[in-house]
Amino acid sequence: MLGVTQASVSIYLSSDREKAYGSLSRLSLSRRAADRATAQLADALQVGPEEGVRVLGAIWMGMLGTGAACAAHREMYPSLADCRYCLEEYGSLAGDVTGAVAEVSGAVKLLENSPEFPAIMPEVSVNIACASGDAVGPAGVVAVPGRIVKVHDRARAMLPPEPGASVHMSRVLILARNARKGFRAVINLRYDRKMAAVVKRQGLKAVTIVEHSGRTGEDPTAEAFERLLKVAPRHFDVLIDEGGSGIEPNLYVFAGGAREAARTAISLARAYSAA
Repeated sequence: MLGVTQASVSIYLSSDREKAYGSLSRLSLSRRAADRATAQLADALQVGPEEGVRVLGAIWMGMLGTGAACAAHREMYPSLADCRYCLEEYGSLAGDVTGAVAEVSGAVKLLENSPEFPAIMPEVSVNIACASGDAVGPAGVVAVPGRIVKVHDRARAMLPPEPGASVHMSRVLILARNARKGFRAVINLRYDRKMAAVVKRQGLKAVTIVEHSGRTGEDPTAEAFERLLKVAPRHFDVLIDEGGSGIEPNLYVFAGGAREAARTAISLARAYSAA
């Protein structure tokens, strides 16, 4: 996937990892942040080389926007002592990510406090994702690492939300945003006959994946959604994935923000429980 020889891969694997961490620390990248960025990039490369380039670009822009590279750059070029270009050019991206983290955190609290919500949690668990700014890859989309799971009949997030936590939800959201710019968030829910009736009663406009033929990558739902958008109506509120071999049916609800997506999910849960 990296486009290098096996000999190069062997050199990478036998190299001193501490030296690599040390180099990245000069860019104010902690071990945890370095591991997270590496995982994001690895997941993206499994989707395809273009996705890998997008994620790598988003990671770099995020670092530049926070000033993480400034000290190392000024050490190399002392004449840049008063330079603020990256902070001004990319700083808004870092701010957008912070806002998206807060948005998803608030949405998670709404879901965790809802007694009805667990009734519509699928077996694959739930995630909720929110795009920051003009996100074009997972690094610009905030989600919940490890997903939101059911614990003692309540929804519980495994970890605090962070950028790049779900390549799958990022892809689905970005594809939806390409069709409708107002979408900034998505949440996945259980889908069955009962939910189909609830969606219809709520007046939500849906596009539906009925098959996953022509699977070529690691994300058949996103692949099918991309094909569907070429022929489907551009006005929709939800995506229905009817599932298939090894794919659980899911309902993806889109919204202008993570809290709005959570509130819609809770409304659907109440209607589902009452049906």
